[in-house]
Amino acid sequence: MNTLQLQKTANEIRKGIVTAVHSAKSGHPGGSLSAADLYTYLFFEEMNVDPKDPKKADRDRFVLSKGHTAPGYYATLANRGFFPVEDLTTLRHVGSYLQGHPDMKHIPGVDMSSGSLGQGISAAVGMAISAKMSGDSYRVYTLLGDGEIQEGQVWEASMLAAHKKLDNLVVIVDNNNLQIDGAITEVNSPYPIDQKFESFNFHVINIDGNDFEQIAAAFAEAKTVKGQPTAIVAKTIKGKGVSFMENQASWHGTAPNDEQYAVAMADLEKEGAALCQK
Repeated sequence: MNTLQLQKTANEIRKGIVTAVHSAKSGHPGGSLSAADLYTYLFFEEMNVDPKDPKKADRDRFVLSKGHTAPGYYATLANRGFFPVEDLTTLRHVGSYLQGHPDMKHIPGVDMSSGSLGQGISAAVGMAISAKMSGDSYRVYTLLGDGEIQEGQVWEASMLAAHKKLDNLVVIVDNNNLQIDGAITEVNSPYPIDQKFESFNFHVINIDGNDFEQIAAAFAEAKTVKGQPTAIVAKTIKGKGVSFMENQASWHGTAPNDEQYAVAMADLEKEGAALCQK
C-alpha cells in the first residue's frame, strides 16, 4: 500500500472504532484512535499474517499490551478480513465474541489475551524467546500505552528482552501523553521514555506515530537491528481524527452518545472525502 491507501484504511478503521464503542455504549475510543495508524501499518503492510489462516505457524505475532484499546485492534482485524466489519457493532454485547478485551480463544487474529496492564510485553518477550529457541523467523510486535509503562513488569520484561538479545522483538509505545486520570506527566511521569529504553539496551526510534512515512521508516530500521530489541516511541494524538476527542483525557474510556457519534462520523467522512481528492 502507498501512503494514501494507508491513510484511507486508517480512516475506515477509525470509523469502525467509533461505531463499535457507540454501539457498545462503553469502551475506550481515545487510545484506539491514537494508535489507528500504527495498527494499520502493522496489519496491512508490516506483518506476515493471513486472514484465511490466522494460526499459520510462520505468522508474525502481535500482542496488544494495552488491551483496553481492543476497539482499534478489532476494527483493524475486521478491515483486514479476519472477520466481518458488521460484527464490530456487537462489541461488548452479551454473547458476542468481541469482548471488551482481546480473547485469543474466540477472536481470529488475536495471538494473546490481554488487558491487565503491564503483562502483554512479557508474553511478547516469551514469544520472541520461543522463536529464537526454535530457530523460527517470525517477528513479534507489542503495543504499549505510555501510561502502561508506569507498571514495573514492563521493565522486568524489557531487561530480559535485552539480556536475550531479542532482535526479533519490536516494542511500540503509543505516546499520546494521556491516561485515564489525565496527563502522564501529572499522574506518574515515565519521561524520558526513549532514554529509559536505551538504558535497558534497546535500539530506540522516536517518531510521529500518526505519520505513515515515519512509521514505515521506523519498522524498516528495526529490521536492520541485530543483537538487541527495538523500541519505537510513537508520539500520537489521543482521540486522533475526531475533533472533540483529540487531546482530551475524558475520552479515554467514554462512549459517544448519538449526537456525538453523528459529529464523530461526520469528521471522519470529511477526512475520507479529502483523502479521495488527493
